[in-house]
Amino acid sequence: MRLALPLVLLAGLVGGILLAWGMVWGLLLPLVACLTDRRAAPALLVLLAVAGGWLRAALEPQGDPLQVYREQPVTLSGTWDGQFLSLEEPPARVALSPRPALPPGQLTVSGRLGAPQGRGNFGGFDYAAWLSLRGVKDVLYGAKVKEHLEAGGLRAWFARGLHAGLPEREGALMLALELGDRRETAEQTLGEWNVNDAFARAGTAHFMALSGQHVAILVGAAGLLLVPLGAWRYPVLILLLIGYLLLVGTAPSILRAGLQGGAVLFALWVGRGRLEVVGTLALAGLVSLLAEPDWLLDLGFQLSYLAVLGLALSARLAERLPPWGPAWLRLGLCATFCAQLTTLPLIADAFGALPWISLLSNAVCAPLMVPLVPLGLLAGLLGPAGAAVNLLTGPLASLLLTLTGFFARPDPLPWSSLEPSGYLIYGLWASGVALWLLRRLRGVHLLLLTLLAILAAALPSRLLPARELVFLDVGQGDSTLLRLGERAVLIDGGGTPRGDYDVGERTVIPALRALGVLDLEVVVATHADADHIEGLVSVLRRVPVRELWIGHRKPGDPLLEALLTAARERGVRVREVRRGDVLELPGARLEVLAPWEPFRAQDNANSVALRLEAGPFRAAFLGDTPTPLEEALGLGELDLLKVAHHGSRHSTSEKLLQETRPRMAVISVGRNGYGHPAPDVIARLEAAGTQVWRTDRVGAVRLRLP
Repeated sequence: MRLALPLVLLAGLVGGILLAWGMVWGLLLPLVACLTDRRAAPALLVLLAVAGGWLRAALEPQGDPLQVYREQPVTLSGTWDGQFLSLEEPPARVALSPRPALPPGQLTVSGRLGAPQGRGNFGGFDYAAWLSLRGVKDVLYGAKVKEHLEAGGLRAWFARGLHAGLPEREGALMLALELGDRRETAEQTLGEWNVNDAFARAGTAHFMALSGQHVAILVGAAGLLLVPLGAWRYPVLILLLIGYLLLVGTAPSILRAGLQGGAVLFALWVGRGRLEVVGTLALAGLVSLLAEPDWLLDLGFQLSYLAVLGLALSARLAERLPPWGPAWLRLGLCATFCAQLTTLPLIADAFGALPWISLLSNAVCAPLMVPLVPLGLLAGLLGPAGAAVNLLTGPLASLLLTLTGFFARPDPLPWSSLEPSGYLIYGLWASGVALWLLRRLRGVHLLLLTLLAILAAALPSRLLPARELVFLDVGQGDSTLLRLGERAVLIDGGGTPRGDYDVGERTVIPALRALGVLDLEVVVATHADADHIEGLVSVLRRVPVRELWIGHRKPGDPLLEALLTAARERGVRVREVRRGDVLELPGARLEVLAPWEPFRAQDNANSVALRLEAGPFRAAFLGDTPTPLEEALGLGELDLLKVAHHGSRHSTSEKLLQETRPRMAVISVGRNGYGHPAPDVIARLEAAGTQVWRTDRVGAVRLRLP
């Protein structure tokens, strides 16, 4: 008697997932079904995958073996792979901050062990989740290298060959193109960006993410050389592919490409002909998720598989379009377009921008990868003798860098983060495109579907314009966004007095894009402290701003001068505000309460202090104003108090709280050695019955306005 496939799936899922003891039944039923009905075979594969993942998760050690050492100074020794430090006892992987620019080897390093930071802002990078997918649960902060012994082996030999005889920037590029190692390209500049950012802006970042392109080029080039071997060239190519994976590692995209390529080569070897792309993609996904189930949540995994699905549709698009130009160009453009089409929502959501020039940049730059990849492989295998090969590689790498720098100049198209409804709308539209390519939907119907999708995506923001306050998480600093419909005000932009991390470029601007803020009515620099205004320099250079407000024009201050220079270069009007100045906004009023002349000797005492009135809602933003001046502002009762000076003990007095009686308070604070926020301040706020939010604990705080 044959069992129906739905019954098999239901029994297997209930027995295999919900009940641990039912794993036996969950596998036995589909096994019997498979023997009696071949159509049930896919169910068996699915349940085998579920069982494998379940058993793997059950057998893996749980918890963090380094938990007991958190927030303590430690010295660790282990194997450094250029990205993470692997310890033998206890067995664990640790990320280092700052990450040392050292080649793989044995490393001894000291610092303070702590938990990784998660996504603190809209559009921000979830570092904790990214590390978790790679088996890393701890970060060594303030990492200082004590001892480093560089490793030998094939990878080190290969890296020397890639660098041999090349300038630093070209050598760093070849290391990224061949091994996917982008540590050195992050330190090399191309125009006003580092090389990695330039490739991202140009839409060619996938060149440095090892994937199917690299595998196809290498296998194709080697296959041409091995044609005299006949059918026996296929097992040789499979061995070459395995060796390449061992050399570069098994990231999701390269493992997917290797598995697909290996399946195709094996089928050709045994005479089964070419395999379907979707079938080999499913096989690669099954094997990959059996090895690493968490990869399903990895952005690189998702982009890789969606891009291949887009490539599978590109031939259909080429058939639907009228013939024009050379076939290779037409097919290449269609492939690039379809790959970008299927990955578009993920890229827009993750990076907050779309490089609109990528179709052209890929058409121009991609042909350079055809000689660069095999030449780089040959140079790497030759080690120091690769300098001879690099006589050809160098000019090609220089040309690729020049072209990328040119295509990186136009600003990418900014994009806000996608809500679930946005993914749903895009999914329905993309399904319509796929049906059109398969000739199952008429063009006029696709046009109608496109118009409906645009309306569905655009109307909500027009009918319900945003009215909100957003307190961004910029670490130990301040940055507050006020949104009232199409008009937005940014108060401070965070910053850091140490290091080269640009808070404005890396944190504030992505958050603005994720929230859909494409321009700013006013940017307020409360005072000339790095943790308030350093990030505003990048904001003024990257985001259209109508007016910059400053208080005391502190003479000779380098940070303030850099900000004013950026305003001058971008044509932003600079206004020195004083107590009594007012900005009228839709349904709201922003009033300046400080500074007033004569100015004080201390910078904090000259902070621009603001009060917002939005209907019945009242809020105050005080910069770093100290206690005596806070009490002199005349704030009145408030619904929300932006606590001054990150909760310093010199702020938020009991007298101020008695006057303002705030229902809510926000403290913008991060890791610091100043004791912020002071326990006395927290105690006073709690005694006043004020609900307190701290950005170091909850990340960005978003509050809807009436």
